Amino acid sequence: MKRVFLSAVAAALLSMGLAAPLQAADTIKIGVAGAHSGDLASYGVPSLNAAKIVAAKVNAQGGVLGKQIELVIGDDQCKPELGTNVATKLISDKVAVVMGHICSGPAKASLPLYNDAHIISMSPSATTPGLTAGGANPMFFRTIAKDDDQAKLTSRFMLESLKAKKIAYVHDNGDYGKGFCDNNRALMEAGGAKTVLFEAITPDAVDFSPIVRKLRHAKADIIVFGGYQPTASKLLQQMRRSRVMTPDVGHDGLKYDAFIKMGGEAAGGVYCFYPKDTASLPIYKEARQAHIDMFKSEPGSFYYNAYSAMLALINAIKEAGSTDTDKIVEALHTKKVSTPLGELVFNKSGDAAGLALSVYQIKGGKFVETNYSVTLD
Repeated sequence: MKRVFLSAVAAALLSMGLAAPLQAADTIKIGVAGAHSGDLASYGVPSLNAAKIVAAKVNAQGGVLGKQIELVIGDDQCKPELGTNVATKLISDKVAVVMGHICSGPAKASLPLYNDAHIISMSPSATTPGLTAGGANPMFFRTIAKDDDQAKLTSRFMLESLKAKKIAYVHDNGDYGKGFCDNNRALMEAGGAKTVLFEAITPDAVDFSPIVRKLRHAKADIIVFGGYQPTASKLLQQMRRSRVMTPDVGHDGLKYDAFIKMGGEAAGGVYCFYPKDTASLPIYKEARQAHIDMFKSEPGSFYYNAYSAMLALINAIKEAGSTDTDKIVEALHTKKVSTPLGELVFNKSGDAAGLALSVYQIKGGKFVETNYSVTLD
């Protein structure tokens, strides 16, 4: 039975790319915005894969509201200026909702457009707190913990478990990376820790020796890194070659197998934060197997967050009984949905409630979950 189901999904996915486009009246359009090419495609492509798999699954089961799902895909390369271009195109294509954007920069840049157009966007990975602060962007939702929620767990872990007193912060000066460091710094200083370095680096730099020298002289107990894994792996390798062995803490962008591969031995011991392991859930196992069957590989970073976002959006459309935005918003706030991350509903600001976060450490070339975790309201 499972093989028949997967074959049906595979056939539906194939038809999405090869069959003649369905008429707009026959479909419900869902925009998929993210980095599908460029340096950060390793974050965006897994989310795109999740959208394709969920859409294929739903279509194979008859669609939603009697209509098939049609994906409208926009590549922003995680660049704010391209994010607004993608948003403009998706709006003009009359999508019902958007799954994306992936990075905080383009998510922030595109939100005024979605707010004006009264179209929901749901990000699987944009963590900047201001995106949902005070309900400022009623059209924005996310299936990832925001930076300040991650920082609460991070700071507690560093103060209680690692007994850190002197902290060095290194970030890429972006909304995502700097935001993570800013939030941690505020909480760590409130907890009595001292900031011995707070420094920005250029993500595409080749030589990080100036910051490595500063880190050596800072004599920190912990280095907190804010940024994406390609930069983190390069920095770590240069630090370890220069015998800067200070333990490192990063956010969810480092919870990715490519970080272990690129960082090599230098990545050993690094701590990062990510949703609690829910691999035992049947829906998680189904989502994982679907990716293996479709793409012949294990899912990448934020795949399960994106899978969950797609399920949440489609469930809300079903519960609303229409593509009316106000009714979809109401459903997102009131109707729980089962996802690979657990059972989720969205609070009044648009953040996922019920999402559990854990601390992970790289040991023996794998991410090992620790006993530090928190469940978000």
